[in-house]
Amino acid sequence: MKGRHADRFPNEPFRASAALRNASFAPGWILDKGFGIVAVAMGISVFVLAGLLGWELYRGAEKAISRYGMAFLTGSQWDPVAGRFGALPFLYGTFLSSAIALLLAFPLSVATALFLTELAPVWLRRPVLGLIDIMAAVPSVVWGLWAMFEMVPWLRQSAFPFLQKAFHWLPFFQGPIYGVSLLAGALVIAIMITPIITSLAIEILRSVPPTLREAAWALGATRWEVIQVAVLPYGRSALVGAGVLGLGRALGETMAVTMVIGNRPEILLSLFAPGYTLASVLVNEFAEATSEEHLSALFAIGLTLVAVTLIVNFFARLLIHNVPFFFSPRPLPLQPIETKQ
Repeated sequence: MKGRHADRFPNEPFRASAALRNASFAPGWILDKGFGIVAVAMGISVFVLAGLLGWELYRGAEKAISRYGMAFLTGSQWDPVAGRFGALPFLYGTFLSSAIALLLAFPLSVATALFLTELAPVWLRRPVLGLIDIMAAVPSVVWGLWAMFEMVPWLRQSAFPFLQKAFHWLPFFQGPIYGVSLLAGALVIAIMITPIITSLAIEILRSVPPTLREAAWALGATRWEVIQVAVLPYGRSALVGAGVLGLGRALGETMAVTMVIGNRPEILLSLFAPGYTLASVLVNEFAEATSEEHLSALFAIGLTLVAVTLIVNFFARLLIHNVPFFFSPRPLPLQPIETKQ
């Protein structure tokens, strides 16, 4: 303020600005405080829901756990009529089918992501990315129907006889060919998790700083050397995490696997033989369980599936943080530049 009233109100501009500042920031402070409270409540609710899930599963499985103990996990017989319940065939089928699916899907997914981010032209990249997103959104029951009516007959008539003829000396490719089998279940899981891992791997490779690529180019690296020493080492931990997410999807996959795996609770070395998974037995028998012992055994199967998923993710985190991946950075084989005298 200027003029004859300046001495009477020396701090009036500062008071006005402070009042405006308080008026403008008061609602924002309330919103921030409220958002923080809601976020904390949501975080706590995750642990509460997980605890309730574990408690309900344990309460339902308590009878089977008290009767069988660890023998429930090591028993190889599942006969609800005779009252014998052992989950080992389901554990075997779950781990074997998921491991085969991951071994098939992970290299293909990483290779596809590298091609789309590092090599493919723009006109090809966009439609392929759209196709990958569509494949990831297809429901599992649709994949199961396709596998049951298209893939399984082809496997039974062409692919499995060829594999048996080529690798007959291995026990994994011996025995009668049924079509529906552990290998068929693993193949449909691999097809389902490939677009998921590919989408995650593409986002991971896109996050690599351009300066890493430019530095490798400046040192005279070839295109493959840029991928080998700059791109893959930067994203290796995240790529392993993408594979773990795919493994989690594989462990819990239900409908598509149930339609093609054969659903026989046996432990056989042959990949052509039918198998069973933890999720499949829940779908097939939960609605038909009449006795309390059978129902309790199915609750124990569900508790085992949750525990297996948690253990796999725990060891995967250890793998990500403590074990070097096979894509380890190596020095570039650069030749010294010759200078003319």
